[in-house]
Amino acid sequence: MFEFQDRTDAGRKLGERLVELRGQDVVVLGLPRGGVPVAFGVAEILGAPLDVIVVRKLGVPFQPEFAMGAIGEGNARLVDPRVVSSTGVNDASLEAVERRERELLESRVVRYRQGRAPADLTGRTALIVDDGIATGSTARVACMVARQRGAARVILAVPVASGRALASLAGPDDVVCLVRAWNFRAVGNYYRDFSPTGDEEVMQLLEAAARPVQPVPADIPTATGWKAIDEDVEIPSTDARLRGNLHVPVPCPAMVVFAHGSGSGRRSPRNRQVAAVLQKAGLGTLLLDLLTPAEEANRENVFDVGLLAARLTAATQWLSTREDTASSLVGYFGASTGAGAALWAAAEPGAQVRAVVSRGGRPDLAGPRLAAVRAPTLLIVGSDDPHVLALNRQALTRLGAPARLEVVRGATHLFEEPGTLTQVAALAAEWFVRYLLPTVNGQASSLVSGA
Repeated sequence: MFEFQDRTDAGRKLGERLVELRGQDVVVLGLPRGGVPVAFGVAEILGAPLDVIVVRKLGVPFQPEFAMGAIGEGNARLVDPRVVSSTGVNDASLEAVERRERELLESRVVRYRQGRAPADLTGRTALIVDDGIATGSTARVACMVARQRGAARVILAVPVASGRALASLAGPDDVVCLVRAWNFRAVGNYYRDFSPTGDEEVMQLLEAAARPVQPVPADIPTATGWKAIDEDVEIPSTDARLRGNLHVPVPCPAMVVFAHGSGSGRRSPRNRQVAAVLQKAGLGTLLLDLLTPAEEANRENVFDVGLLAARLTAATQWLSTREDTASSLVGYFGASTGAGAALWAAAEPGAQVRAVVSRGGRPDLAGPRLAAVRAPTLLIVGSDDPHVLALNRQALTRLGAPARLEVVRGATHLFEEPGTLTQVAALAAEWFVRYLLPTVNGQASSLVSGA
């Protein structure tokens, strides 16, 4: 029995346990790579800033997964002399491992922060988050780094840890752990999905967390603060059950349903980054897999826009059956082939869709149905994605709805370039706020700074 679906689920559950820290002077610090998605969820629930503490394990040369110590930013260093002695590692070998790991550490510090200064921890509470603890070596050195940077209090928080490692752990003032396992084997055994976290996802989550968001004005009824329902859901369609991640603010005036592109799904870090910005603006989100794993194996299904659109329509109808979303206005956010499906579904007679945003989309896949779309549509394309840009320019002239094309300079098809996905999220939030959220004094309110 798995304790957590994935790192997103673990972050949500850990954040709920830590909710008493909300409103305190806390900085959430994820340990890359796998700890950052967990920390992102914690920071969202606490409304706290997110940063990283970059650490590296010092693995025994002939058994790299076995830690003989760890290093961290600011020349923090920890070596376990018992392991060094028992494995026969000499000083020269230890120095070689440390030199190699220090080079990797410094390169990742530059890569992850993208020129941003480290969070100021002076006099504050440092909440260090990882996806799990096996030996505790990297956790201990992370606590050392937080102390060096002036933290007044250090809390270590993890979804799961070895009970033996925690019993001997020194460094934090407090430890919060959801599952203490005495018969511990590996962190991944407690997750249904323990897929590796890449540098790209780390950078995207840090970028999303760093983007300033204006406080939601008190006179807007959608300003619900942090209270929200987050759950994994299964949605019935005519021929499959669709798995999704649902975020519902309380109350919920509007929902944005995500239609993912080929090779992507509800766990897409790009769409999760966009969803986080929309949630901060008071919108509910539904990220779902439009295909089952077996269906994804057949590439023809990925381009079966009619099938994808039918699944999207089923998800929209399912929202209308829930008490908390029955009266919510609905928008679609589509990426790549998913954008074609979103526009196809929006063109259906009686479609209850009030706004559509396409990111690097293939609106041409909706074909002649574009003229039947009535929902205001925003097309976002990278300037360095010439083929898709040409398709979107053609679609702009065929859409029957109010439409706009935004070109993000320097972006390619996947918006992997620094800052480009942040621009997408801001543009999408502005569009959905304008068309889905209530107006104030007759004008749509813009809740996202820079939008």
